[in-house]
Order: sequence, then C-alpha cells, then structure tokens
Amino acid sequence: MRIVVKVGSAVLTQEDAIALERMQALVDFLAQLQENYEVILVSSGAVSAGYTQLKLDRTILQNKQALASLGQPILMKKYIQKFAIYKLLCSQVLVTSANLQKNDEIQRVKNTVDTLVSNNVIPIVNENDATATEELEVGDNDQLSAYIAKHLEADLLIILSDIDAYYDADPRENKNAKVLKILHSISKEELSKEATPHNVFATGGIVTKLKAADYLLKEGIDMFLASGFDLSDVKSFLLHQDHQGGTLFTKANVE
Repeated sequence: MRIVVKVGSAVLTQEDAIALERMQALVDFLAQLQENYEVILVSSGAVSAGYTQLKLDRTILQNKQALASLGQPILMKKYIQKFAIYKLLCSQVLVTSANLQKNDEIQRVKNTVDTLVSNNVIPIVNENDATATEELEVGDNDQLSAYIAKHLEADLLIILSDIDAYYDADPRENKNAKVLKILHSISKEELSKEATPHNVFATGGIVTKLKAADYLLKEGIDMFLASGFDLSDVKSFLLHQDHQGGTLFTKANVE
C-alpha cells in the first residue's frame, strides 16, 4: 500500500522558525509507517526555513521565491539528520505544474519516485517555488499532494494540519461543532468558500483541503485529515486501524 503524507507550514513552523520537535515527531511516525507501507512525503516549510535566515517580505512573489530557494536546503538538511536516526535515506523531488500535466513528464516523476521507494528511500516532494511562474504553479501543497497521490498511484493521502478534522460548523466560533468522521462527498457550497489560512506561511485553509479531498474522491482515492500537532489520531487510524479522530474522505462504505 502506498501512502502520501502531506504536512503543512502551520505544523512545521513556530514563531518564524522550523518547529523542530514537531518535525521530529513527524519523522518518528513516518519511520514507523515505512515499516509496513510505501511512504511519500509532501512537505511545506521551505519559505519559513528561508525566513529564519533572511527576513524578507513574504507577500512579494520574488521574495517568497528567494526564501524558498534559501530554505529548501535548510529544510532538507534537517530532514536528512532526523531520518538518519532510523538509518533511513530521504530525497528531494521538486516539481512544477508542468511536470504534472503531460503524461511523459508524469511518468518520469513516477519512475524516479518508484525507484526511490523500492530502495527504501522516502521521497520528499515540494513545488519548485524558486522558479515556478504563475503558469507553472500548482498553487498550494494541499492541491499538490492530491495530484501526487493520483499520479503516483497512491492508495491514500494523509493531510496533517493545524485543522484536526472537518467539522459541521467552525469550531473556533461554535463550541458545539462536531467532527464529521466520514464523508463520501463534499457540497459545491463548501468548495466555493474563500480559503482562510490560519498561519502566515500557509497558502490555504480548510477549503483547499476540501478541494483536495473532492479531487481524490472523483479519482477513487481516500484522504484522511488529522492534526499535525498531535499525531495520536493518525497513528490510531494507520498503525492500529482504529478511527478515533480526524476525518476520512472515502467512496467506500466503512460506517
């Protein structure tokens, strides 16, 4: 079984720096997951990693691209060090929208990732923010992770976020909001809402996650949304097959 795990900037960033404890917890989990599954990581965090070294205005595109260029090797160095504890190798796979629109380019990306995975390497995928133009930009890493899950023939996408599940109301405004544990479809009304990122480095919110889930539901691929701050829900779901918290988007009848 092949699993794509996407972790957002809100999880990997704390006070304008890389959240090293949460990154270590993520690596611990992925190392455990890799014992039984093929694991591909889609990781945000390059811009925030760059910002730790150079304080540029992130709202200006060229600055954001420069920070991504500066931050990618910093981010990868930290991942390499943390995976090395488990004697695991990880690699960097940078893509643009163009790589995911043509069959021959998709196949090349897939061949690379397949080779890495077959050799027990964990590929770390990110958009090539340093050179992507508007025409070549995927948009956000929720969308990117959904494309990667489809084109790399994954069985499941896990999104780890500051949003721990999908609720029937905004839990920040409604204390009685309830978690929707399983969803088989998403309404057009929910998909058309404006994205509301919580974190200064993030580019999406719940809407981008719903769009990723909707895309994958149409492709027959499951998606699980859970907290990246507390990994107990995703660990229960994947390591113990026990759905305690988080939301599963699936076409399957699993009630």
